[in-house]
This record gives sequence, structure tokens and C-alpha cells, in this order.
Amino acid sequence: MGAPKVFGIVLAGGEGKRLMPLTADRAKPAVPFAGSYRLIDFALSNLINSGLLQIVVLTQYKSHSLDRHVSQVWRLSGVLNSYIASVPAQQRLGKRWFSGSADAIFQSLNLIRDERPDIVVVVGADHVYRMDFAQMVDAHIDSGAGVTVAAIRQPIGFADQFGVIEAEPDDPGRIARFLEKPRDAAGLPDSPDEILASMGNYVFDADVLIDAVTRDGARPGSGHDMGGDIVPDFVSRGDAAVYDFRNNEVPGSTDRDRSYWRDVGTIESFFEAHQDLVSKLPVFNLYNRAWPIHNQQLNAPPAKLVRDASGVAGTAIDSLVSQGCVVSGASIKRSVLGPWVSLDSGTEVADSVLFERVEVGAGARVRNAILDKEVVVAPGAEIGFDTAADRARGFTVTESGITVVGKGSLVG
Repeated sequence: MGAPKVFGIVLAGGEGKRLMPLTADRAKPAVPFAGSYRLIDFALSNLINSGLLQIVVLTQYKSHSLDRHVSQVWRLSGVLNSYIASVPAQQRLGKRWFSGSADAIFQSLNLIRDERPDIVVVVGADHVYRMDFAQMVDAHIDSGAGVTVAAIRQPIGFADQFGVIEAEPDDPGRIARFLEKPRDAAGLPDSPDEILASMGNYVFDADVLIDAVTRDGARPGSGHDMGGDIVPDFVSRGDAAVYDFRNNEVPGSTDRDRSYWRDVGTIESFFEAHQDLVSKLPVFNLYNRAWPIHNQQLNAPPAKLVRDASGVAGTAIDSLVSQGCVVSGASIKRSVLGPWVSLDSGTEVADSVLFERVEVGAGARVRNAILDKEVVVAPGAEIGFDTAADRARGFTVTESGITVVGKGSLVG
């Protein structure tokens, strides 16, 4: 028997309401990250690096920039029938959109039937991590289960934020219970202060996935959700296995970043993930050449840090500065600059994330902020120093004090 045929499905249709205003004009998986990446680049890089060469991206909300990114960046050779295809809701089952992640697959079963794979890998499109799915597929086949759920250990205090997996006491590879955001989760037998949280990544036998989403589509009252409905159905039949993420060995990884995984679904977690990147000893290494995270190759010059007319040097400390940036006599600390950002003389940027083509005028100051694409900050203006004033100007300010300025805004 030859190697199983594996097909990849990326679920990229979520609205991303908790990331507003960054998702006001784009799908959540298309949100820029770490300067020159989009969130979906991590999922697609993991699948490609794992050897999957037939992948579909199921899209729905505000998908134009996401579709364009996939078509421009993720072109594979068709010689070996390799492709990454962006597939919108096709309304094959009636005049309706996807009503959940399971319904997205149900409405797209023609894609699976056309390819006739043995195994289907289903992943989310908005997490930051590295993972070799080939190892998870091998573990799935060995388990004999219909579905295998990837899980990561998290502090028990975070249990109410995740789908929590409880394994069978006499068979830790099998799922006994799957609890959606419980408030009374029990700790792990070998680590009472931790729980196993679902990562939103699944491996299915293709035939049982088709059967599961078909039955779910006919079930009254179902939320048509992978974690909320499909996985519990498998668990109830004793047909669900768990794959502990800490067993995944990614080439080039270190002990420090081996099990890194971030759900960047909120402004706070999005901001903190960027801080992870610029720390002195980053817990996620973008520079692992053995398992690259692929992104758009810009037609842009190198970043330039120069002195201004007064001879003051442009400096960047503990920061990431993308291609095309010009930093003239400005100071950058613990920040991430996307492509083509321009900082004028005397500008101070600290603990912030600036998206593509942001312009900050002379003497302006930016702190604890996220500035979306094409924001223009007038000379001498301040962002992030007075949260009440930021709110009064219509900007989003989180509970922790992060100011978010929407795309194309003018800050005076």
C-alpha cells in the first residue's frame, strides 16, 4: 500500500469581530502580521512544508484582499496537480452563506470528492505557530480513529477560552470528553495546573468527514461548528483521538520556540504576539530557515535608517523594520514596522505595530498603538499617551490601553 493521499482545507471565513477595526475592511486571515506577513501565511506554510500540495482555502467575509494574497503569493506548479485555491461560498445547497465551519466543508464536499483523498487535514487560518502535519497524519493513522484533534497544553485558568479535551484515563490518546469553554475544567493527571486545549487543527479519514458533515447538515439545532458539533459527535462514538502538540518535532526549532502557538483573535493577543517577536530572546523564531514561513516577496528597496538634516540618527532597537521603510532621524523601540513606513525627523515610536505605508510626521509620538494601513500622523501629534483623548477622537482603545487607529485615518 502506498502513502495515503492527503488533502488540505483551510477555514478562512471568520469575521474576526474581536479584531475590529483591523477587520473592518479585510478578512481576519488577511490581517498583516510581523511586518510583511498575513496571518494565513502561517497555516499555508505549515501545510506546504508538511508536504501537502493540494489545498483549498474556504473564504466568505470581506475576502477580496485575502483572495488576492492567495492568488499572488501562493502559486504552485500545476505539473504535479499542485495548487492552493481560494474558494468562496458557492451556494451549492441553496441561496445561503456558510453558517459555521462544518457547514463550510459540507457546502464544499465537491472539492473532496473531486480529489478523492484518503486523509483530510482541516486547519484554521489565523493562528501563529509552526507544525509538521505529516507527523500528526502518521499519529492519526496509527490511532485508528476517525478524527484526531491537535491539542496544546495551556494554563488551567485559560480553560474558559478554549475547547478543552479530557483524555480516557486508560488510553491517553483517546478523547473521553470535549468541553467547549468550560469554567470547571479538571487539570491533567501529569500536570494539574494545565489543560489540553484544542488548536482548531484536525485530521480526518476522508470518508468519515464526509459522513459527519452530511449528518450534521441534517441535524436540527446544530451550530454546524467543527469544535462545537463535529468533534463532540466523534467523541460520543469513541472515535476521536488527541495529538499532543509538544510531540511535534519541527526542523530547526529550539527548546524555546518548539511549542509556540498563539491564537491572535483579540487585539491584546495580536499585540502580545508582536511583542513576542521583538523580545531579546524571541519565543517565536521567524528566522528558522529549515521551516520557512513564506510571504509576499515585495518589489521594494531595503529599509533605510538615516540621519536627518540636523544630523540626528534614525535608530531601531528591539524592532522589526520591513522593506521600503525610511527612518529619518526617528527613534523606534520594541516595535514592528510594515513595508513602506515613513518616519520623519524627531518621531518616537515605542511598543507599537505600524502597518503598510503609515506616515508619521516630524516630532510625532506613538506609543502602545496599532496603526492600520495608510494611517497618516500629523507632525507633533500623539497617539497612546492619553487614552481618553484617543477614545474621544474615535479610535479603539482596549482595556489594557492599546490604541488602534483604523485604515487610512488622519491623526491630527
